[in-house]
Amino acid sequence: MASFGLVTAVLIMAAVFGGSNAQLSSTFYGSTCPNVSSVARGIIEKAQRNDVRTAAKLTRLHFHDCFVQGCDASILLDNGDGIESEKDEVINLSVAGYDVVDDIKAALENICPGVVSCADILAIAAQISVTLAGGPSWEVPMGRRDSRTADRDGVNRSLPSQLESLAEIRDKFTAVGLDSTDLVALSGAHTFGRAGCLTITPRLYNFDNVTGAADPTLDPTYLETLRRTCPEDTDGNTLVDLDPTTPDVFDKNYFDNLRSNRGLLQSDQELFSTVGSDTIAIVDRFGNSQSEFFNSFGQSMINMGNISPLMGSKGEIRADCRRVN
Repeated sequence: MASFGLVTAVLIMAAVFGGSNAQLSSTFYGSTCPNVSSVARGIIEKAQRNDVRTAAKLTRLHFHDCFVQGCDASILLDNGDGIESEKDEVINLSVAGYDVVDDIKAALENICPGVVSCADILAIAAQISVTLAGGPSWEVPMGRRDSRTADRDGVNRSLPSQLESLAEIRDKFTAVGLDSTDLVALSGAHTFGRAGCLTITPRLYNFDNVTGAADPTLDPTYLETLRRTCPEDTDGNTLVDLDPTTPDVFDKNYFDNLRSNRGLLQSDQELFSTVGSDTIAIVDRFGNSQSEFFNSFGQSMINMGNISPLMGSKGEIRADCRRVN
């Protein structure tokens, strides 16, 4: 595996949109909770030993948080106290890792009560998870605060779906200030983790609403493998590796898969199979160089983590990530 780059961003402007003079900083907790990363890492390492999917779960959790209402930990809020939880939207039903976030928060509250936000825990947990799986490291800008609201109605409006076209997904990235390089780099997080058969059966048996038809971009051998794993009458709960080659390792194989027409999700394969798209050249670039992918991924995670954070006196520091104070 090629050595991975370290993306440095000690100070970064905090808001993609909106005016705030505050800044996120990788040293934000330097004097108030200097052990935040080491505490989080210890808990994630333990969780990863018990469940190899933990790293992918935590990375996905940060993504699903940031695209809805900004990186404010709104996805962590349970129903109650006027909150309609984002967790209950269909696209979020398979999101997991909440228990690990709870454990990190409890440990930090014991040593630094009322200091570290749940939103920052999500950002730190994603970086640690990627690194533990063999991926790049980057300096995580911190200083986010937690929302007092959730936006369940905004989940489907804001979160990209694997059933959407590349144009629709691109529009959702553009809406939060992310470009084509961010789109391809962040999609590369599908180099580890699993997806349920329910997410891919339309590609296998009912593509474009034609009974029995399969997505023509699928490699025929891979198609037959997927059909054996996910028969047409499946209940949809069987899990399939997002990357059939190194399913638990963070590497560039995801892009090699796309170039071989072995992208599991339709939205992934469209990055390479959409004629004329600027994403094709980016897939090629990352497929040819793991260091290029790693450097871009770290920067794109910083860019995503910079979507509309609450800072200063906005929001709060939750004592319990699942409910407002």
